[in-house]
Amino acid sequence: METMRDRFAPVVSRLLDEDPRVAVVLAEIGKDGFRETMARHPDRVVNVGIREQLLVGAAAGLALTGLRPVVHTFASFLVERPFEQVKLDLGHQNAGAVLVSAAASFDWPAGGYTHMAPGDVALLDTLDGWTVHVPGHPDEAETLLHHAVAAGDDKVYVRLSAQSNRQGRVIDGRHFVTVREGRRGVVVAVGPVLDAVLAATQGLDVTVLYATTVRPFDAAGLRRATRAAGTDVVLIEPYLAGTSTAAVSEALADVPHRVLGLGVGRRELRRYGTVEEHTAAHGLDPAGLRERIGRFVGAAEQVGAGV
Repeated sequence: METMRDRFAPVVSRLLDEDPRVAVVLAEIGKDGFRETMARHPDRVVNVGIREQLLVGAAAGLALTGLRPVVHTFASFLVERPFEQVKLDLGHQNAGAVLVSAAASFDWPAGGYTHMAPGDVALLDTLDGWTVHVPGHPDEAETLLHHAVAAGDDKVYVRLSAQSNRQGRVIDGRHFVTVREGRRGVVVAVGPVLDAVLAATQGLDVTVLYATTVRPFDAAGLRRATRAAGTDVVLIEPYLAGTSTAAVSEALADVPHRVLGLGVGRRELRRYGTVEEHTAAHGLDPAGLRERIGRFVGAAEQVGAGV
């Protein structure tokens, strides 16, 4: 099955051909997908080697000359290792770039903890002005890559994953999509967890919102959903649990509400295992989600009934 990352090089190569502002900066990883494009545009496809700090610094330099750099490597090497350069070279200098990651939280368990980055979105959340896209299907990844490159000189993070929902949704790069409507709570599913969330909430009287853009957070969309479904919110993210609970609380600051944040736990799982085993260990499989969402919604029903 085609992955989100399979779409990356073809989409960005077409953008390189169409837009003279677009440049690509790589650090070895992903270079094979750009061999032909590099021959066509040797001045706008740059491979810095295994130097991730230079990867981001070079992208910032290109941005300061007026180019729109697209920067790609694994999430742990794109956000965590060169975080100082992300903070200063891009943020402090107000230089825009599109950071496109691969491997996500635990997409390559055999790579070990050095190749896992469940805290990437939370880390970027300490900085100002970042747009964060989390597609859940290759079609959505293609749409969001186009949005990211076209976003003027903004700072954008596109988080690609090997995990995917079975079908893509129509998205606009800004708003949540209502997938199911209910009356006893709102469940927000981010990116590739949607299929598991839909399976876990089957038969539960809850509204399910689908989020592929989490920064800016669609506060208005969440508020609209809570008017009919109530202000108990379950947030399921494919990265560090609780990353966006503050955004939920801010959106509902003027009304009583409860928030349950589910996602990747902080405890390091030291056996390689498989993606499916990691997913289950973090409670992100349908059975694990059903148990925790059901308990949360059930508790809300008991409180409402005065039990």
